[in-house]
Amino acid sequence: MFTKYGYTTLGIIAIIVFLVISFSLFLNNNYYKTALIVIALAFLLLSMNFFRDPERTPPQQKNIVVAPADGKILLIKDVEENKFIKAKARQVSIFMSPLNVHVNRIPMDGVVRYLKYINGKFIAAFEDKASAENERSEFGIESKYGRMLFTQVAGFVARRIIYDLKEGDTVKMGSRFGMIKFGSRVDVVVPNNWKLKVQKDDVVTAGETILFEIPE
Repeated sequence: MFTKYGYTTLGIIAIIVFLVISFSLFLNNNYYKTALIVIALAFLLLSMNFFRDPERTPPQQKNIVVAPADGKILLIKDVEENKFIKAKARQVSIFMSPLNVHVNRIPMDGVVRYLKYINGKFIAAFEDKASAENERSEFGIESKYGRMLFTQVAGFVARRIIYDLKEGDTVKMGSRFGMIKFGSRVDVVVPNNWKLKVQKDDVVTAGETILFEIPE
């Protein structure tokens, strides 16, 4: 299954690959012909792998925050969040490599009360300052347990952020909402009394891995 966010890109890539293979068939040199076909097909397969969109089963538990992205826990730190939560908070950052599934998912049930797209730089996503300086989209969810914020952060290579949310939307944990094309990171910020369930360098799965548990 492929994500709807990649249909246009995959279509363009398929056309380019078809044209390259068609052109290669007219070459007299078998070495160049084979090389072009192999490169074109490898590029197509890598693109199909990048835009894959497997089904996920969110936990039944409700007082939790799940990972919005596949990848590895890049950092965990305490922050002062002044945009939406407006209190001392804890941030977990997930780094997505080009080999990860790149479809992003809603981290908890609630209503989108804050949404902002910020034009910025394209520093390498693993740099700590990328959260504050890079191009990004920020989303604040208000739930019955409190407020949380999560951010799609563009990177040095990944410069295409896609989302289909708007303020006022009611959202469900684990549902798809967008993607960042070709790698980058997602930050999750919650009140600092929510219980952390992951550690640095843990590998997480979007829509399934529990990042935080909220005291009842």
